[in-house]
Amino acid sequence: MRDGVLTEGRPVRWTLLGLTLVFLALFLVLPLAAVFTEALRRGVGVFLEAFADPDTQAAIRLTLLVAAIAVPLNLVFGVSTAWAVAKFEFPGKSLLVTLIDLPFSVSPVVSGLVYVLLFGAKGLLGPLVDDWGFKIIFAVPGIVLATVFVTFPFIARELIPLMHEQGTAEEEAALTLGASGFRTFLTVTLPNVRWALLYGVLLCNARAMGEFGAVSVVSGHIRGLTNTMPLQVEILYNEYNFVGAFAVSTLLAGLALVTLGAKSLLEWRYGDGLARTRRH
Repeated sequence: MRDGVLTEGRPVRWTLLGLTLVFLALFLVLPLAAVFTEALRRGVGVFLEAFADPDTQAAIRLTLLVAAIAVPLNLVFGVSTAWAVAKFEFPGKSLLVTLIDLPFSVSPVVSGLVYVLLFGAKGLLGPLVDDWGFKIIFAVPGIVLATVFVTFPFIARELIPLMHEQGTAEEEAALTLGASGFRTFLTVTLPNVRWALLYGVLLCNARAMGEFGAVSVVSGHIRGLTNTMPLQVEILYNEYNFVGAFAVSTLLAGLALVTLGAKSLLEWRYGDGLARTRRH
């Protein structure tokens, strides 16, 4: 090693690079190419006609609605949780950090099933919810709850390490100068973590729009009402409507590519600033 850089021989470096490129080609590039190829196999006209289906349009609207609700909720939760964990000491802090990671270790199908057991017709709170005339399972609220559960670690996990590394010196200095807690957050803490926060929002949004397992359990697969885009893809594929299924899949694949591109652009544009922020 020289100046922190590995100095393995050229054959080793080219072998590792070749293995990486082959892996990416087989498991990333080719599947994505297959999705777009199959969607356009019968022409652009047929591809566009797939989006004229009312059920597909309803699935797209529902997906956008769920993401528009779940992402802001997780934004508030992620920022407040990261602030509490990184800046304060309190009993149960380790338990809170462990619970944040819970959706990473629990199957999305299990998380969806939990909400069915809680709010289903024969669930723990189901009769009470029915008495209020409020429907959660097999309705939009259940989809939102399941989506929030599986996506809430993304923003918090982006912010906690960065906030912890930055410490509390700058916030304490601002408070000493007379700034309120909220003003300190807006003028000191938030600018220091804004790019990590944006990363977390991008990842959270991509997962929210692409979630399948938890949403599948709580949605009931009601056409035109509770099907999101991933569920609509499954239905179209099972009905042998391959063009329609792959057409909707291109939207999800495009979302993934846009998310990756936005993340790479931010890293390229603000990489130096991010590095300085992390060092401090």
